[in-house]
Amino acid sequence: MKMGTSFGDRLKSLGEDYGFRLLLTSGAVILSALVQCFALQALVRPAGIISGGFTGIAMLMEALGSRWGIPVSMQAVMLILNVPVALFCGRGISLRFTVFSLAQVALSSFFLQICQFGPLFADQILNVIFGGVLMGASVVIALKGNASTGGTDFISLYVTNRTGKSIWTWVFMGNAVLYCVYGALFGWMAAGYSIIVQYISTRIISAFHHRYELVTMQITTKLGPEMVDAYVSHFRHGISCVEAEGGYSKQKMYLLNTVISSYETSDVIRLLRQVDSRVIINVMKTERFVGSFYRKPME
Repeated sequence: MKMGTSFGDRLKSLGEDYGFRLLLTSGAVILSALVQCFALQALVRPAGIISGGFTGIAMLMEALGSRWGIPVSMQAVMLILNVPVALFCGRGISLRFTVFSLAQVALSSFFLQICQFGPLFADQILNVIFGGVLMGASVVIALKGNASTGGTDFISLYVTNRTGKSIWTWVFMGNAVLYCVYGALFGWMAAGYSIIVQYISTRIISAFHHRYELVTMQITTKLGPEMVDAYVSHFRHGISCVEAEGGYSKQKMYLLNTVISSYETSDVIRLLRQVDSRVIINVMKTERFVGSFYRKPME
């Protein structure tokens, strides 16, 4: 047990090291850009469809330019669309997050120019399914590294940071409008497949990105005051503590309640078990929370 705690402490200490976090984010940005490039070249383009967000708009403009005989660089359009949005939304997120997100966009554009991935499947359905999975994975990788793939990610995170609510569903609806335009110009079959790609991508993001989900912790312990002191010294969330009596033991107990972000759950449980190894913790998903809530800024 002590060895496990010591290892966990070392991991936490490493995670708090600025240089290590910088290296982790850099790696996530590079990997995300490579995955996105591969998905676009090996799956999305061979299927004759477009992705969502600003990348989809860039692909649409490139397709229109090709139809009208006007050379349009998809990579250049991606950068032109992302820069003003990043400058606006960056004030509500963080400078570091914005810079790394723009780096991801720039790297994606660079990889699209220098890399040449051939089609992965001859079957269009497989291209659609795996294209959606990998496009969503590229976003998740960036988000896990405290960056993003830019575009609508900037807008989504800016709004969510302000309101505490996820708007990925609204992003999907906005992309559906984009696909309707694409369908009217290039055929509804391609537009339908594009919507499927975006739906799969959105579900992948929702399944793995839980930063803005809240959970309620109900804690039962004999060391209420000690646990409250330890908790408030490590986390910037409120916690209530009431005295109770054990129904079976008839001993004095304490019931504690707090609401935290889901990504903090493991750290809170580790701390509480350090104070009381026999603590009982019940974690419940919070459907709705009313009141002020501290959210750790993206660094």
